[in-house]
Amino acid sequence: MQTLTVEIMAADALGESEWTLWREMVAANPDLTSAYFRPRFTRVAARVSPGAAVAVLHRGGEIVGFFPFQRRGGSILPLGAPMNDFHGVIARPGEAPELHELARLLNAPRLNVGAWVGEARGLVERDCLMVALPEAGYDAWYAERRETERKYFKDKERARRGLERDLGPIETRTNLRDTALLDHLIALKRDQYRRTGRHDIFACGWTRDLLHALMDEQEGDFGASIATLTAGDTVAAMEFSLHAGTRWHFWFPVYEPAAARCSPGIMLSMDTMRLMGARGYRVFDYGFGGEGYKKYFCNASQTVREGVIVRPGLGATVSQAAAGVLDAAGGERGVRLRDSVRRRWSAIEACETRPGARARGVIQAARAALAKAAPARAEA
Repeated sequence: MQTLTVEIMAADALGESEWTLWREMVAANPDLTSAYFRPRFTRVAARVSPGAAVAVLHRGGEIVGFFPFQRRGGSILPLGAPMNDFHGVIARPGEAPELHELARLLNAPRLNVGAWVGEARGLVERDCLMVALPEAGYDAWYAERRETERKYFKDKERARRGLERDLGPIETRTNLRDTALLDHLIALKRDQYRRTGRHDIFACGWTRDLLHALMDEQEGDFGASIATLTAGDTVAAMEFSLHAGTRWHFWFPVYEPAAARCSPGIMLSMDTMRLMGARGYRVFDYGFGGEGYKKYFCNASQTVREGVIVRPGLGATVSQAAAGVLDAAGGERGVRLRDSVRRRWSAIEACETRPGARARGVIQAARAALAKAAPARAEA
């Protein structure tokens, strides 16, 4: 087999023939149906994200793949990270290199991925959960779910009636593209990050610009939009979503805390599936498992991989060093804490383009690690 080589280019240096080939590869590969693999996502994200580039993979003089990425110091991350919920090499089935081989081709001191679609030996596997509607559509899906999980969905029907009784008639709107509404959603999301102690991924600025740019630029069946659930005069829940083809990706949900007991966010996702299912969408991404409610909804999944590949001979990375603090926790709890620290650091590294901001993020991640490790050590 001929040697695989790589050429690094700016996204706007790719010609129409390359973009056409990209679209053909996506269409030919069933693993690449997410909107994150579309040319439009790369073109928009490359304009907004600092350090953006595209690795063009060649074999025997022919292009066999593309990998959009961004540089942060000595690290390479998928383009748009930490906003990129699915990433990998754009290639026809069976033609993408294994992740370690890609890291070697890119000469990357560190290659950090969180939801890699493709081969990657030794990395942690995670399942992205989703709802796959049957051909008969939403009503058939809901009838089956309600029969299987009768108590749960009866509770949600009761909660809907309670929300309407307390606040007024419920209205759900989809496919909204309103700048002020998106700013409000981002503000609510940032407030949530502060309350929960998570890193504010919108503080760096470019991530906010990415959502606005995606909402502003639609192309064919690719787009981004907001859905809202209003009860009376109260916007009880909102969600910013990315969509392409027949696949809808729930991305940034927020809800009014005063209405939390009625689960308005869950109502909104159900209404969105009903409304957009009627328009031909068949797969609705719910992201990684964790939240208990997802088990009642999701009937399909896509396996992805996460982890960091470090060039042999380099010292421990910051994320590895911070995770090492948690070794004393031991067992399953220690593993969960180490994974949590790695993800926290990965988000900080991806967001922050200045070394000083990344250094402050390291301190925050280390403090969080120590705070979580202390109860674990006390229990030992």
